[in-house]
Amino acid sequence: MLSAHQLGCHRGSRQILGGIDLELRAGEVLGVLGANGAGKTTLLATLAGELASSEGRIELDGQALSSWTPAELARRRAVLPQSPSLSFDLSVREVVAMGAYPFPELAPAPHEALLRQALHRADATGLADRRYLGLSGGEQQRVQFARVLAQVLGGYETQQYRALLLDEPTASLDPRHQLMLLRAVRTLARDQGIAALVVLHDVNLAAQWCDRLLLLAGGRTVALGLPAQVLTPHWLEQVYELPVRVLAHPLPDRGPLVVFGE
Repeated sequence: MLSAHQLGCHRGSRQILGGIDLELRAGEVLGVLGANGAGKTTLLATLAGELASSEGRIELDGQALSSWTPAELARRRAVLPQSPSLSFDLSVREVVAMGAYPFPELAPAPHEALLRQALHRADATGLADRRYLGLSGGEQQRVQFARVLAQVLGGYETQQYRALLLDEPTASLDPRHQLMLLRAVRTLARDQGIAALVVLHDVNLAAQWCDRLLLLAGGRTVALGLPAQVLTPHWLEQVYELPVRVLAHPLPDRGPLVVFGE
C-alpha cells in the first residue's frame, strides 16, 4: 500500500502541504479535490516520489518511498502529469509502448497484447498509426492515458500492489471521453486491484466515479471520506468560497449532485 503519514512539503520557505495522512488502498479510486493552489498536484508528485517531502513519511508496502529505486518504482506505479509534454514526432504506438519500458522481460506477443489492451481501454485504437504531434489535445491526452495504462498493466503479478496516479486526466476531454476514462479507471481498480488516485476539478464527476474523496485547502486536509460525507455545503463553501446546494442525483448510484452559485 502507498501511504502518507503527517506528510509535509515546502518550496523554499513556503509550506505547500502539511499534516497529510492518507492511504491509497488497492481496488479503490480516491479523488482529490480543492481550489486552485490547494496542493493537489504537489500531493500527487510527492506520493509519486517525484518531489521530496520535507516532513513526515511516505511508505510503499511498508518501506520508505525514498528507498525504492526509480526502476523499481516504475514497475509499481504509473503517473500521468497534468500537462504531459512530448516534442518528438513519434507514432502513437511508440508513445504507448513507452509505458512498457519498465518491463523488458515481456516477450513480443505479450508486449503487443498489452499495447492493444491499453489502446482499447483508452479508446485510442483508431489513433494507433497516427503521429502523436498531429493529434488534438484531447486525442493526445487519450494516448498518454493509454501509455500509463500499459505501464500499470505491464506490472501485473498476482497479489502485487500497483498504483495509478492521474493529475486532472479529464481536463482536455469531451464529456464522452471523460466518462470513458473514469469508467476505465474504476473498472481497473475493481477488476485488477489497482489503487487509483485522481485529481479532479469537477466535483460531480468525482462524486460519480470515486470511492472516497480528499478535499484540500491550503495544503491541508479539510475532509476525507465517502462522497456524501465530503461533498456537503459546509465543507464545499469553506473551500470554494461560493454558495453551494447539494441535491440528490436524479439517477441512481451517482452520489450527490453539487450546484455552485446563487
